[in-house]
Amino acid sequence: MMLLKFFWRGMTEVSWRLSFKALRLWVVKGLFALRSYRHRIQKGELFPPFLFFALTNACNLRCRGCWVESQGTPDSLKLNDIEKAMEVAAKQKVFFHTLLGGEPFLYPQLWELIAKHPECYFQIITNGQFLDAQNVRTIRRLGNISPLISIDGFAHSNDSRRGSGSFRQAVEGCRELQKQRILYGVATVVTQENFEEVLTEEYVQNFIDLGAMYLWFYVFRPVGKNPSPELCLSSEELLELRCRLLELRRKMPIILIDTYWNAAGEAVCPAAKGLGFHIGAKGSIDPCPPLSVCREFLTDHDGDLFKTINESAFLREFQKFVNDRTKGCVILEHPKELARFFEVWNAYDVSGRFFCEELKASESRSSHHLPGKEIPEDFWFYRLLKKMLFFGMGAYG
Repeated sequence: MMLLKFFWRGMTEVSWRLSFKALRLWVVKGLFALRSYRHRIQKGELFPPFLFFALTNACNLRCRGCWVESQGTPDSLKLNDIEKAMEVAAKQKVFFHTLLGGEPFLYPQLWELIAKHPECYFQIITNGQFLDAQNVRTIRRLGNISPLISIDGFAHSNDSRRGSGSFRQAVEGCRELQKQRILYGVATVVTQENFEEVLTEEYVQNFIDLGAMYLWFYVFRPVGKNPSPELCLSSEELLELRCRLLELRRKMPIILIDTYWNAAGEAVCPAAKGLGFHIGAKGSIDPCPPLSVCREFLTDHDGDLFKTINESAFLREFQKFVNDRTKGCVILEHPKELARFFEVWNAYDVSGRFFCEELKASESRSSHHLPGKEIPEDFWFYRLLKKMLFFGMGAYG
């Protein structure tokens, strides 16, 4: 019944043209990207099946626990550098790119970049403050975009972390997307403050009513100038989060995504599997979005991103470092060891702060790696999604 309702929603609430583009560019090309990724793994090559581009570190909000330094003169990627990276990625069958920031809508060449790459599919992670009628019409016209709006609970919970009035503005953006029948999702960071609120049928139904087709749950990580460790989840809450997700997936006609557990319920770190590296606003190639350190840059090897990533001893050793310690999040579990790892490698700190000192000041906390308490997916549809999309690695749900 849930699946029938979900597919009915897709047929009646999303533009057929946009649905077809998502099917062709996101799903079909994504499966080919994964096949190419598997072949690269067999050959010992390192290059992910999708990429993160932090277009700029400029942002109009100042969220608690954000790892992006947005003070002073903002850094932004050069359009030509991004395009060259996408050309290299396309040769590896990689056509799905996540655009983030900062706030990607503050990147002045955002629409030009997307318009130049009609055979790519773009997910734009945004705080939702710039989804006015004009921007949403542009999203509809281009057709190869799925906005992912960051909302962390209802008004009180969201605004306590993201700023007064941000919930209202983001919801107005959702309504505009719904009005123009755009395929979009909502991203929610689960914290101590909003745990009981966001993992409920009421919360999920609210975004179904606003036309969202997927809801992406993240677990809070204390990184940045204002890390707010009091927002971290305990191991008991992480286990409860897993249980509630499984229950909600059977009931709610919306795709509920996590990036933490595979089909067998085992913990996964996508970065440790080489599934996605983060290209920061300064051109740095970071192990994952919250880790603002690097040894390589986008412009290395004359912009040959495949050569730069594949030959990076730093990225390969990072994978080994994580896999030797946990299946979960090394930022949460081993922050001090992680800081020493970066210092041994003389990694460049591109955070704009003192990132290794922040890690050294952090305490070890629970992550989604819960040995002996694994709970497999109990709904065939989600088992299939996880096995097909990332063959059990769980990076898409």
